[in-house]
Amino acid sequence: MTTLVPRGPYSDEELQKLYPAKLKLQLVQIDLSQLHFIASPSDPPTDWPYCNAAKRFSSILMTKTDGSTWNDFQWRRRIETFGDDDRPVLAAGPTGTVDTVCQLGELTDKGRETTLALGERFRHLYVHRLGFMPKIISDADMIYLRATPMPRALDSVQQSFVGMYPSSARTSSFPPPTIVTRAPADEILFPNELNCKRFSQLARAFAQRNESKEMDYLNSLISKWMPEGSPRVAVDSHPRISGIMDTINSTLAHGPQTRLPSAFYDSKGRNIIDKIGIEEWFSGYKESQEYRKLGIGALVGDMVTRMVGSAEGSGNDGLSEVAGVDGHLGKGRGGQTSIKFAMSGCHDTTLAGVLSSLGLFDAEEWPPYTSSIALELFKDTSVKEPSAKPAEPTARQGFLASVRKTTKPSSVIMRKPVQDFSPEEKAKLQGYYVRLRYNDQPMTVPGCRLPGKHLEGDESFCTLEAFKAIADKFTPRIWTEACVEHLGEPPFPSEQEPAGY
Repeated sequence: MTTLVPRGPYSDEELQKLYPAKLKLQLVQIDLSQLHFIASPSDPPTDWPYCNAAKRFSSILMTKTDGSTWNDFQWRRRIETFGDDDRPVLAAGPTGTVDTVCQLGELTDKGRETTLALGERFRHLYVHRLGFMPKIISDADMIYLRATPMPRALDSVQQSFVGMYPSSARTSSFPPPTIVTRAPADEILFPNELNCKRFSQLARAFAQRNESKEMDYLNSLISKWMPEGSPRVAVDSHPRISGIMDTINSTLAHGPQTRLPSAFYDSKGRNIIDKIGIEEWFSGYKESQEYRKLGIGALVGDMVTRMVGSAEGSGNDGLSEVAGVDGHLGKGRGGQTSIKFAMSGCHDTTLAGVLSSLGLFDAEEWPPYTSSIALELFKDTSVKEPSAKPAEPTARQGFLASVRKTTKPSSVIMRKPVQDFSPEEKAKLQGYYVRLRYNDQPMTVPGCRLPGKHLEGDESFCTLEAFKAIADKFTPRIWTEACVEHLGEPPFPSEQEPAGY
């Protein structure tokens, strides 16, 4: 695994099969990962000179004390560290470069290049080939943008947005697009071990059972570079085996100046690291309903909620979160009444967590950098749609209302499980199909192969009702409460609970 080498554009024949004429594309949701700087285990550590953005940073500053004027302030960054005698010195790359040195976890130039190119591929497919999205936009209120609190995730979703809609495709009056974020304690765009106690217990238990005799081979290769406090390579060593894998792959994606010793690139060793890393991080999703629920279920629940909101016309498709003039919710600034495209900057553990939870990650390698999942909602144009009136978003005061107000659009269905639907509610989902593409490859959810659960002739098109029923099984009712339930109880289910059904 390193940076994704994308396939070429679909041929006309492939496009006709992937997007049948009888199905109208209604909503696209993209989750994407990115390439970033990982700490090097070499001694001394090598600083990476791959972040040219550091010479071009810009901040928005108040320039009048009454708050009436705000302007850009451009600046460059240099990173200071400890010298040999504890005096301050500038971090520098292998050739002495100081103005482009990366922070840990920062989106590198290569990461910016590949996420920009990813957005360009979205434009080629959804704008030029399919005509689903407009060529020029005057605002972005039909596009739901979301990122985790990690700066590289925000940078990646911005780069992909600019790739899809460069300045030449935005009008001169284009207002700032909305990008939704969350506080770290509320974040569900990645498996949140730090803020979900029960998930932390489960993740630790599933990781620790993955010790292997193959570790001896890894230690014979690279243990001499491990720190004194953690001299042996292990699943939970410091750095963890997954962190070593990240470092190897990040260095392979960049220049020779920052490569590790050759032992790290041993092909057998890399295969072992990849295998153990996948087992450490993702086996729980395949075997445990609780693991799926706490690790990725809230995100999948949100994505399904947006699809259901789009189908029922309830306004619960993300529109109320991104649309409206400053300080107001409701219709888009261009009159939009629904979201057509959503893009979230997340992480490789997000993508593999989603795929594993849907039974789609059995023989896959660790997701390459700049991988993406596209979850597409289609409407069968031959099926009559029941009339539905969009619901107006309403504000609701909650805890600490004086500090923060929360809003939630009213909806008939929202996250109600399919098994509790009335016949009228089920009717709202009829004629809708869901298809997931991973790195441009259509995937088929196992439970959607059953008769009546997919589009006739193509099992990759799952009925929305069937897809939601599968997701319902691991969508938490209230994630924060589920995170503190069953603490201290056995981590493994009494019998395996296969994913994707």
